[in-house]
Amino acid sequence: MANFLQQDFQQLDQLDLLARQVVEGFIIGLHKSPYHGFSVEFAEHRLHNTGDSIRDIDWKVYARTEKLYTKRFEEETNLRCQLVIDASSSMYFPRDRMPGELNKMEFSCIAAAAIAYMLKKQRDATGLTVFSDAIQSHTGAKTSALHHQLLLNTLHQLMIHPQEQRTTSTAQALHQIAEAIHKRSLVVIFTDLLDAGDNTDLFQALQHLRHCKHEVILFHVTDAAREMDFTFENHPYEFIDMETGASVKLQPHQVKEVYVKKMQERIAQFRLTCAQYKIDWVEADISEGYRQILISYLLKRSKMM
Repeated sequence: MANFLQQDFQQLDQLDLLARQVVEGFIIGLHKSPYHGFSVEFAEHRLHNTGDSIRDIDWKVYARTEKLYTKRFEEETNLRCQLVIDASSSMYFPRDRMPGELNKMEFSCIAAAAIAYMLKKQRDATGLTVFSDAIQSHTGAKTSALHHQLLLNTLHQLMIHPQEQRTTSTAQALHQIAEAIHKRSLVVIFTDLLDAGDNTDLFQALQHLRHCKHEVILFHVTDAAREMDFTFENHPYEFIDMETGASVKLQPHQVKEVYVKKMQERIAQFRLTCAQYKIDWVEADISEGYRQILISYLLKRSKMM
């Protein structure tokens, strides 16, 4: 997988292949973990029941198993999932990184592609919303192969075309998403939550999603070492706000204690609010891989079915 991470994602097929590798590696690891036995099998057929049309029987499967299975078609779906990606400029942090190291946007897009791949294999419907200071694109949940390729293309474009000084309006976007999705869905959000200002509007938007009967997983995407623990060498830096361009020069040790305390308080507030609204809050450190992402998705899916 490391070879793929060192490339520039110039080919869309690379994202599709990488998503498959992430999922397959995860499933192999899952059977060696405390989650052994957790069902991640992809249902592509169902047992034929008396009264079902014989036109949909998979006779090749019958020849191998001597059991009657009915093929499941694209319009048959158990779950509707809306993937939501924050595409503000801060999601492209870190800008300068080592070969093979991901920024938050690349991590989020690969994680979303992996979830989309699992949804596709399970014949579930997937939609995608991209937002920054406003909603940039929104597609409803569908199951077709063409639709899946369109989603991958959108994710691919996000990865290779960074947006300069684009701010965030998460609350506004989530209110619009809550109104746009007319059927009960699983809403999976990838964001670094670096909106400026009061969090009250954001909490109201999350409550709006729940009021509309949607289930929600909020992945808080961070480069934890730098953004949460403020791990920088003790020499002068110029810190630049990627969304506004504002900058400040300082030495990390001058502000680290206060910074870390404020970030911890902020995250504690988010955790508490999400717990009150029955929203799954998941820390998604880009250095920790995709295991927690996929486990959280599968656990939520199993509770909804």
